[in-house]
Amino acid sequence: MRDDVFPDGLLLSPVRALAWANAPAAVEALTLDALGDLFDFDPRPEFLLLGTGAGLRQPPRPFVRAVEALGIGVEAMDSRAAARAWGVLRAEERQIVAALLPL
Repeated sequence: MRDDVFPDGLLLSPVRALAWANAPAAVEALTLDALGDLFDFDPRPEFLLLGTGAGLRQPPRPFVRAVEALGIGVEAMDSRAAARAWGVLRAEERQIVAALLPL
């Protein structure tokens, strides 16, 4: 078993897990561009699980509006809760993506 550490954050889709190379330093600086091609697969994800670090922080409204304009919901929670939710929802074969900021 391998334990990988992603000190700058993690992007997850149903087909891959990537180090979040251009993660913002804080959730308040989050932009749609920071997610790269996270939404570019078929079928399009139902929603984004946004892990905001050690505690829950609300993402910027312009970011949420930009994601919702793509037809994708945004669920913000602390990164530990988002990681747990990822496991449960993917076990249900839900089409979701996640962006997890570091603790």
